[in-house]
Amino acid sequence: MTGNVEISGHAAAQADSWLKHLPIGLFAMVMGLAGLSLSAWTMARLGMLPQAVASVALMAAVLAFLSIGGLYLLKLLRHSEAVRAEWSNPVRIAFFPVISVGLLLVATAMHRLGLALAEPVWMAGTAAHLVLVIGVFSAWIGHRPFQTIHLNPVWFIPAVGTGAVPLAGFPMGYVEISWLFLAIGLTFWLVLLTLVFNRLVFHDPLPEKLAPTLVIMIAPPAVCFLAWTTMSGGVLDAFGRILFYLAILFTLLVLPQLPRLARLRFSLSWWAYSFPLAALSVASMTYGQMAGVMPLIWLGEAVFVLLVLLIALLLWRTLRAAMKGEICVPE
Repeated sequence: MTGNVEISGHAAAQADSWLKHLPIGLFAMVMGLAGLSLSAWTMARLGMLPQAVASVALMAAVLAFLSIGGLYLLKLLRHSEAVRAEWSNPVRIAFFPVISVGLLLVATAMHRLGLALAEPVWMAGTAAHLVLVIGVFSAWIGHRPFQTIHLNPVWFIPAVGTGAVPLAGFPMGYVEISWLFLAIGLTFWLVLLTLVFNRLVFHDPLPEKLAPTLVIMIAPPAVCFLAWTTMSGGVLDAFGRILFYLAILFTLLVLPQLPRLARLRFSLSWWAYSFPLAALSVASMTYGQMAGVMPLIWLGEAVFVLLVLLIALLLWRTLRAAMKGEICVPE
């Protein structure tokens, strides 16, 4: 009996330790799955897939958000000091808007699929993102000891989120709010782009765990292109073209890094690959259809196939690492 109590107590202690070290960046899984739903919906609109595929991906994104969100809320209640430590960390603080960005992408997928819950989910995501963005930006320009080495592409996440607000907000009729957030997103993306490139070129390479975040550079111009064309009434103008081809440029810049990235040991930061690929897929198919350029539609479809394979790999590797106790551990 005593032995059983000791085993039970040890298991409870392990579970509590696992909860304490649950990383905020795990919400990137929600972004990837919601992005997969949006990409699948775009494929369905082109007649390449049944819409049910987008619905299944959306359900997976919602399930991931509720599961991770519930666990992180429990972490906040039981280990508030660990959450405060993440917020105080000069690198991890930029991950917090992943929560609201995931919610906004879920709302956008819901809206595309005609679900009534899309509007309240979008409103919650928009409010949460505004609070988190103000909090993160205030920390950046406050008195914390940030250094250039702390800069990395994760800092683009707040800008990605502000660009995601109009994707569902504008069609719902929230015109001025959508323009406000797009203006914020474009401004801070350009500012952060300069800072991040300075860090990448003139300072030490990114640590191994953050190296996958290089792919995030694709997301801001791709998302802003989708937002801009949505708010321009589906008209492909000069600025929209520039935004799309900037996404292509950053894709080309990332490609030579892929052999090095493929050799990295698996970590949860690999989920950073997923949403940028989804954004590139949707942007390529959207641009190709609007401009009548079939090769770009084919590119978007090819990236969608790659995205499906990538997310299947990420889910398997995440589950495998969790079973081996290799995630949610002290660093």
